[in-house]
Amino acid sequence: MPKERLDVDDIAREYLLIGLSLGQLEDGLVDAYYGPPELAEEARAAGYSPADLAARAETLRGRLGEIGDVQRGVWLDRQLTALRTIASSLDGDRLPYVEEVELCFDAKPEATPSREYEEARALLEDLLAGSGDVRERLVARDERLTIPTDRLSGAIAWLTDQLRSSAGLQFDIPAGEDLSVELVTDKPWGAYNWYLGNLRSLIEYNTDLPVRATSLVATLAHESFPGHHLEHASKEARLVREQGRGEAAIQLINTPEAYISEGLAEVGLRFVAPDGRWQELLIGVCGQAGIPMSAVDADRQWQISQALRRLGGSGGDAALMMHVENRSTEEVVAFLEEQALVPHDRAVKSLEFLTHPLWRTYVFCYSGGERLLDRWLDGAESADDARGRFQRLLTEQLTPSSIAANIAD
Repeated sequence: MPKERLDVDDIAREYLLIGLSLGQLEDGLVDAYYGPPELAEEARAAGYSPADLAARAETLRGRLGEIGDVQRGVWLDRQLTALRTIASSLDGDRLPYVEEVELCFDAKPEATPSREYEEARALLEDLLAGSGDVRERLVARDERLTIPTDRLSGAIAWLTDQLRSSAGLQFDIPAGEDLSVELVTDKPWGAYNWYLGNLRSLIEYNTDLPVRATSLVATLAHESFPGHHLEHASKEARLVREQGRGEAAIQLINTPEAYISEGLAEVGLRFVAPDGRWQELLIGVCGQAGIPMSAVDADRQWQISQALRRLGGSGGDAALMMHVENRSTEEVVAFLEEQALVPHDRAVKSLEFLTHPLWRTYVFCYSGGERLLDRWLDGAESADDARGRFQRLLTEQLTPSSIAANIAD
């Protein structure tokens, strides 16, 4: 499929230039770009300073009244607020951690209520067979469900086809979309979707740590269907190609769009793998991997996964301990092991993410985005309404604060 030429208006052009220029100053900030190549060349050559870009972001915010579309104007305002915050931080004006998170993501960071940890542990005590510490039983479960590396590619290919089919029954999938998956090592994350433009994605799956059959279902749904790949391809087709919103041709880390993107990727599992379908997918993955899995065991694994999901905010809690309470890395690792029941190797690995200059605030996109969108979807009047809301997440420029206001109303 040939790549289409994108014409952008003045506001989109300036927004893209600010984002691309910040990407020159902070490696990894630009997650994807498929807009006019001359803007990328201009950003590389111009050498704008952080102070320049903070001022340009604020100036562009002042021009948003020129936009006739309210949703587009609000989205750009929140994105530019984040870009101004990032630029100011790069200029040495780093805000307190919680304030930085709120300005970057248009949402306040939330700590997990302590009862969630207590209730999850109680559920797992009942669900995990055997005796001894519940963490030891979780480790034994994980080891039994580990996918051999030489069978991982086959399991991923099979599961991707299943997820694409399930998503296609409920949501619009752009014609011509495509994705590929590669196994990688030595990364601070577990899996990553690199959107290449022209409706294509490359998903990299990190094998530094063992891959479990139960986590593969959720992770691949997050990265492919109905998560990142479907979202990015849908927004390219709808926002960029159909509506000419050139600003959508760039994806920026540490901005409100990332909060929405990670949130929808987390909650999307409810549509493609609800109770019943999840068990079928797990049995299929285990079949690909050569792992015994009965229907009864699959149902137990579903219940265990739901209990573990209640601990999903532990990464954000660990970040608050580290960056607000100034707790030591040893204390943070101990918290993850003892309260969140994370195996030691994964707890230590997570420190790479929590201390990385680019990712130190990003952890709230997962649990925070999931909580926000779960509340929004739970408030739908029917299953069709919930699917319609998710389709909007895939194709519209929605912001965390606008969704929060809708929930409050």
